[in-house]
Amino acid sequence: MASRDIAFPVNKVKIFLTMIKFEHTVFALPFAYVGALLVQKQIPAVLSLCWITTAMVGARTAAMSLNRLIDRHIDALNPRTTNRALPKGILAINEVRFYVFLSLALLLFSAWQLSPLALKLSPLAVAILVFYPYTKRFTWTSHLFLGLALGCAPLGAWIALTNNIALTPVLLCLGVVFWTAGFDIIYACEDYHFDLSAKLHSIPARFGLKTALTTSTLFHLVALTFFILVAFTGKMGFFYLIGLVIAAFLVLKQHLLVSPADLSRAEVAFFNLNGLLSVVLFIFTLLDVLF
Repeated sequence: MASRDIAFPVNKVKIFLTMIKFEHTVFALPFAYVGALLVQKQIPAVLSLCWITTAMVGARTAAMSLNRLIDRHIDALNPRTTNRALPKGILAINEVRFYVFLSLALLLFSAWQLSPLALKLSPLAVAILVFYPYTKRFTWTSHLFLGLALGCAPLGAWIALTNNIALTPVLLCLGVVFWTAGFDIIYACEDYHFDLSAKLHSIPARFGLKTALTTSTLFHLVALTFFILVAFTGKMGFFYLIGLVIAAFLVLKQHLLVSPADLSRAEVAFFNLNGLLSVVLFIFTLLDVLF
């Protein structure tokens, strides 16, 4: 009986991590580290990096948990999401609310450990996380709000270490905003028909698949422009520029994988290539700092 009692909560945690797609932390966390590396063009103290990491884990977990809670009724109707934990009743609503509380507590405590300005601005970050899931109910610009949620990662890391705001992290934040919005549009194309029937707002539902994919491409070009501007304002070197070239290739590749007539590889474009892009920019920024 004791072993079964232990197995039950462990299984619940596994289900929860699957529900929030914990592996998608790879989108924002590397950019938080990039923001930290740009502060003084050196690796920050280990303790500071630990608190940045816990803040990011808390923010990301709270964001996805809130998203699943707020969208649970929509997810129950969408064939693509009907098997998620909340619509199927595998996790209880109060269980997920408890995880949200723990995650937000972790975020706020980490911000308190980092800098006064980080703590003061943390309620704004929480407000963005709460507000984003509602945007698809009234505006097709919802993709940009998701981008803003992820764009807070590098800006927040900079604020955490410096207790101020500067041009370079703002440019990096804007790059992440448009990069995220660009790949989220591709992801939203998979729900095109459902969004229309459910009267949800997205760029694909508002303008059609062809225009949506064109807009995604334009957003990614804007993102790359901001990343290039970071190279100038942050006085980045050769390695960072190599990372940008690889990032541009990954952006091009994901747009070659999808078309209005064939979205079968949208998941590859969404997760694999974009997860790789964030990791690549972090690694080459790190090399730039080290050498």
